[in-house]
Amino acid sequence: MSEKSPAPSTGAQGRDPFVDWVRQATPYIHAHRGRTFVIAFGGEAVADATFPELVHDIALLHGLGIRLVLVHGARPQIEERLKGDGAELRYVNGLRVTDQKALGCVKEAAGTVRVEIEALLSLGLANSPMAGVRIPVVSGNFVTARPLGIIDGVDYLHTGSVRRIDQRTLKALLDMGYVALMPPLGYSPTGEVFNLSAADVACRTAVELGAEKLIFLTEHGGEATSPQLAPNLLTREVDQLLANAQGLPEEIVNGLRAGAEACRHGVRRVHLVGRSANGALLRELLTHDGSGTLISAEPYEELRPARIDDVTGILELLRPLEERGVLVRRSRERLETEIHRFTLIERDGLVTACAALYPYPNDAMAELACLAVNVDYRGGRRGDRLLEHMETQAREQGIDRLFVLTTQTAHWFLERGFQVANLDALPMEKRALYNFQRNSKAFIKQL
Repeated sequence: MSEKSPAPSTGAQGRDPFVDWVRQATPYIHAHRGRTFVIAFGGEAVADATFPELVHDIALLHGLGIRLVLVHGARPQIEERLKGDGAELRYVNGLRVTDQKALGCVKEAAGTVRVEIEALLSLGLANSPMAGVRIPVVSGNFVTARPLGIIDGVDYLHTGSVRRIDQRTLKALLDMGYVALMPPLGYSPTGEVFNLSAADVACRTAVELGAEKLIFLTEHGGEATSPQLAPNLLTREVDQLLANAQGLPEEIVNGLRAGAEACRHGVRRVHLVGRSANGALLRELLTHDGSGTLISAEPYEELRPARIDDVTGILELLRPLEERGVLVRRSRERLETEIHRFTLIERDGLVTACAALYPYPNDAMAELACLAVNVDYRGGRRGDRLLEHMETQAREQGIDRLFVLTTQTAHWFLERGFQVANLDALPMEKRALYNFQRNSKAFIKQL
């Protein structure tokens, strides 16, 4: 910032949105460092005037210590060359038939696209996001392919499928700080070249490298233009979508199919992100809510018992409510000794909600305490999910009444079946510890 530049506005309450964003992104920056991400995008992205901005974002990820493999398509570039030659790429049953003339266009287009990407990643102009940056890029014969062959009587000629990925060489190059650039081409031991699906190349590469993430940058905006896509999908839900994929664009179908396959073979997270929104890739990777659709084999948001290493996250969640007097302050030491009482909801490493259950078996009662939801995640029924879980847990312990003590959330509990109660209705042990200075109201729910 120059001496004459005005200071950024901090808003009515003195908060700086930029600082808030950096703080929100910091856990993701630490978590992503040293991880391998495979990012796939089509030739449409390369042809777009905004592609340099995407390259800037990719360069930022590289600068944050993320090991990057870029898999690019080249469909519009191939089609342009075919049109110039008076030819076309024929499709049968959704698969491309690549004859000799089409293969020549594929090789020319892939080479051109590769050079354009390398040039942008080499850009180092002053006063630009790439100033002072040197990103070594490498491309090569990392993909061994086989011919697709003859299917239902149709010879697909030079269209192929991935046979194996040279993961040893790729890992060595990534260890040296290179960005690997992979076109939709594969090579056979006999010296043949095959036209491949970029989605398949990306999937197999992510699996072979043990990548943390596989990211498809799509031309369609995901949830905004495809209502069938929820923000989070499990692989079994993807299968259900693909069984009735009418209305979904081909690239989304390919991304979903390859993404589910990658998850089943060990890739933890697959992201489908509409690239048209400025900074969509960064928002997906560095913010809580992201900007696209996340595919995973296991639930992205998990309700589970708390562990000792969750203490810090729970303290951070409870602190704002303790400062406002909504909850009684708990020390770290106390929380550590009582951690077995807590259940939480975790979203990609972030504790978004928690609650604790303190049973009084002699009275067949239990106290529901520390029910808290992160302010950024209210409205998603997380509090209701925790309450329902705690009620089930209490029933399994032979508890038939659940009680809470609250100063500021009475209506929330009333709306969920709790009724106002006198202190005399509480267990004797709890009454002996009652804080008359807080003057909390008691509510009881019959289970």
